[in-house]
Amino acid sequence: MISSNKNFWQNLKKPFFCLAPMSDVTDIAFRFILAKYGKDRENKDRVVFWTEFVAADGLCNKLAKKKLSHMLIYSERERPIVAQVFGANPENMKQACQYVASLGFDAIDINMGCPDKSVVAQGAGAGLIKTPKLAREIIRAAHEGIAAAGAHIPVSVKTRIGFNKEDIDAWISEILKEDIAALTIHLRTAKELSLVPAKWEYIKRIKKLIEKSGKNVLLIGNGDVADLKDAENKALEYGCDGVMIGRGIFGNPWFFSSENLHPSTSQGEGLGVRSEEKLKILIEHTQIFDEKLLKPKHKNFATMKKHFKAYVNGFDGAKELRVKLMETENPKQVEKIIHDFLRKMR
Repeated sequence: MISSNKNFWQNLKKPFFCLAPMSDVTDIAFRFILAKYGKDRENKDRVVFWTEFVAADGLCNKLAKKKLSHMLIYSERERPIVAQVFGANPENMKQACQYVASLGFDAIDINMGCPDKSVVAQGAGAGLIKTPKLAREIIRAAHEGIAAAGAHIPVSVKTRIGFNKEDIDAWISEILKEDIAALTIHLRTAKELSLVPAKWEYIKRIKKLIEKSGKNVLLIGNGDVADLKDAENKALEYGCDGVMIGRGIFGNPWFFSSENLHPSTSQGEGLGVRSEEKLKILIEHTQIFDEKLLKPKHKNFATMKKHFKAYVNGFDGAKELRVKLMETENPKQVEKIIHDFLRKMR
């Protein structure tokens, strides 16, 4: 299946909101839940999903490709959906993007910002900030792969403001020499990881570089976004076209819902209707994880436990419930423990 969407970016309502690619988090089960409960009629043209990042080198190896295939599974309700790929070998990037483009994704994004030591050691992720010439070759290779697949989808880049120090003018100017439809900036250096506040004031400077390039490149800011209203406020204040959110999404299946642009400030100590709904959705999330990722033996159950703390908080008995859930070994145990808890609370 080849996507016929030549450039969905230009059809998005601004400001738009993006699900950040997070390893072992933004898998098919998590995205399905976010799409089902968060993509409503008002916001469907303002929300973009990213996959987990997948290794281009791995997609060029028959055995590794089979193991990585689950990262590139998606459902139609997630559209527009962007596949993120990382790598530092142009030929492998070309082959990987040819394969990814054949799967019908709306776009391909190249990760040039991951600070993980194992990724950087390959010269990939944030490592490409130190080799701008190679980074440009990687972008061209992605386009060649897409063309080889007979597809017509855009390429974007996600990166940071520098490696050891801020290097916006030199680094971003190089990236803008290539054909990219969108640029996501994590507003920290690779060295800073997420240990310091994101520097949103740099958005205006990057915007000027885009204007100077004469290209129509959408700018997406990323870092320290608390909720959807905060994302909208940051976009309007700093002038970016969209905002990408990572950690703020945890435990909130309704995160992208348009109602969150008009959030309620009411809080309650009891379980509450919303918390009860969230626990039921946790059961559903776990069941989808089981069907899509556990039974095919793509992931182990411990990966799902990353979500328990985020789902189970803010009400009486939450701590005790979390402790019990962390001791579970399968989805059926999760379902039983939550149902027992809800019966006791009624």
